[in-house]
Amino acid sequence: MRRREFLTMPAKSLGGLLLYTLAGEPVRVQAQDGTVRVPLRFFTADEARVVAAACERIFPSDENGPGATETGVVIYIDRQLAGPYGRDRYRYTKGPFVESVPEHGYQGQANPREIYREGIRLLGDFADLPAAQQDERLQAIEQTVFFQMLRAHTIEGMFSDPMHGGNAGLIGWQLIGFPGPVMSYRDEIDRYHGLPWRPKPKSLEQVTRRRVKGWEEEVD
Repeated sequence: MRRREFLTMPAKSLGGLLLYTLAGEPVRVQAQDGTVRVPLRFFTADEARVVAAACERIFPSDENGPGATETGVVIYIDRQLAGPYGRDRYRYTKGPFVESVPEHGYQGQANPREIYREGIRLLGDFADLPAAQQDERLQAIEQTVFFQMLRAHTIEGMFSDPMHGGNAGLIGWQLIGFPGPVMSYRDEIDRYHGLPWRPKPKSLEQVTRRRVKGWEEEVD
């Protein structure tokens, strides 16, 4: 069993409050200071730094709102790789391993954990490079399975339910105006008829008012 490793992140990256006006304009609220040590389940601390930096270049924070760092995307990816998805528990993994049409999805032998480890090796000292050089290094691997997986996971981590480790503070949902998995707004139709209305997002746990576990929490 390997030593438990941690990723040190700014506290504001783990749910710093972001509000929007009715016009959809982002308004940042002062978040708490300091740092938080987040326990990692799969990555080493150095690997997590590389992945976090790469995700930030794929979905950066800008004048429109938060990016991958603020929403804790690297934590989402770490949780997925540590769970059944990372070890290919539900994918057919026997040969032959051949290139196929995109509609068939990934047909290779390596599982997501192995793909990430090799991709991180290719990125090298990525986390210490200036932004322009980071972009060049990502463009050089743009056609690889690793980059395509990393891009998909970055988007997932931005906008999935927080129970999976990303979308901290629901700020990803605030960014796009998604209210969460609410079944009906029947009562609000009459209450806000003819008025602009942007509901505050709710996670599945907030909607159901009980602890909800993602599939990455499954154990063999």
